[in-house]
Amino acid sequence: MVSLAVDLLAHRGAHVIGFREAAWWSAVWVGLALVFAGLITAVVGTTAGVEYTTAWLLEKSLSVDNLFIFALIFGYFQVPPAYQHRVLCYGVMGALIFRWIFLALGVAVVSRFTAVLFVFAAILLWSAYKLLRDDDDTFDPGTSFGVGLLGKVMPVQDEYAGTRFIVKQAGRRVATPLLAVVVAIEAADLVFAVDSVPAVLAVSDDPFIVYSSNAFAILGLRALYFLLAGLLEKFHLHSKGLALILAFIGVKLTLQAAHKMIDSSIPEIPSLVSLAVIVVVLTVSVVLSMRRPPHDAAADDPAADDPAADDPAADDPAADGPAADGPAVHDPAAAPTSARARSGP
Repeated sequence: MVSLAVDLLAHRGAHVIGFREAAWWSAVWVGLALVFAGLITAVVGTTAGVEYTTAWLLEKSLSVDNLFIFALIFGYFQVPPAYQHRVLCYGVMGALIFRWIFLALGVAVVSRFTAVLFVFAAILLWSAYKLLRDDDDTFDPGTSFGVGLLGKVMPVQDEYAGTRFIVKQAGRRVATPLLAVVVAIEAADLVFAVDSVPAVLAVSDDPFIVYSSNAFAILGLRALYFLLAGLLEKFHLHSKGLALILAFIGVKLTLQAAHKMIDSSIPEIPSLVSLAVIVVVLTVSVVLSMRRPPHDAAADDPAADDPAADDPAADDPAADGPAADGPAVHDPAAAPTSARARSGP
């Protein structure tokens, strides 16, 4: 929480986060996470240090999917670049609170009902299956349950009012689009927690390790977003690598449950092996993504070679009229047409 307070104080004013600043803050958060891993290893032991590092890296890899959702939400609501960091600050604070609640409940349930580990494993394996099949739902921020609930609580105006979330109009409180953006991000994070929490519980059931690893992964999420903004689509194989990781963790969790409930002779996968698998899979997915660019559907479109097809105004007299209504997408949050969500909000 001290680190979060420092970050908030350092970015009180609205301003655009550039690549250099994002890279610096990303290095700070990664450095702090690794230093904390060293402290845990020195104070608690090597096993605890490996479990923390594995859980942190796992949550970090899972959080990349959140970045696609952030880009889509920012593009949909046309969030000015100067306000995006402020939105993510509040999103991170909410995520830390919700994750603490979910993790506390998860640890309590697992300690009393070991059989629930099989349920968690099934969730992870199903998520891996969906990712491998590219069976992902297109996420529409405007129809998410969080934004819909906000609209029932209070009206939402169309214009931004600086960095304010609520304004007064005709004596009544009205939400600005900035508040709707925060609500949409929080709602998306709740959905991502569905397989994020079981995944980290497969690595360790120590409340301190699971929450501290989640906290450091989430704290660095804002800087990572601004660092990778505009490059997200290039990591097109990340979802495949993530699917393999989730499947591996699902198997690990199944073996843990079987070891505890069925037969203690059933082997468990050591944390060091889990760490090695995650590192290798992430590295390979990133390298292959950079060496094999995403397939360009336009290259296979015969109309792409027809100049007239690129100029609808040539045959459409109405093309000179007003532009069609719809949210504009701007940098750095160049939103993809669909988001890789492990579950749809």
